[in-house]
Amino acid sequence: MTDYASLERQLSALLDTRDWLTNAAQTSAFLMHTLEDLNWVGFYLQRQPETLILGPFQGQPACNPIPFSRGVCGAAARTRETQRIDDVHAVPDHIACDAASRSELVVPVLVDGKVWGVLDIDSPRPARFSAEDQAGIERLCRIFIDASDL
Repeated sequence: MTDYASLERQLSALLDTRDWLTNAAQTSAFLMHTLEDLNWVGFYLQRQPETLILGPFQGQPACNPIPFSRGVCGAAARTRETQRIDDVHAVPDHIACDAASRSELVVPVLVDGKVWGVLDIDSPRPARFSAEDQAGIERLCRIFIDASDL
């Protein structure tokens, strides 16, 4: 069981600048090294209409760009709702960047109601993310948003 309250305090202390790029890189590295059973953590940014482009991340090289109309990241951006997927191979339009990924959690990063990007987390373990993980990671994402000039 992950102590998300402790992780929230640690991430808050780590993000000591308002620079979004530094904070995104730090958040990705922090999550990759503090949460178990992950193989990719990073941000995709909306820099073109209805399209996500690769931002700071930890893990294997990733797919780029991702349209809002495809994949789990696209669904999170399109619906503005967190996507928690137990088996990515069961998602018909899943974009497979790393064949080792089996489950995924994608949190939309919203600023003033608009999609700034998404935080994407992949695991090689099926059903890696629980409702508790989702709530905890959503809170960690909120810390990133509040600490950054987005």
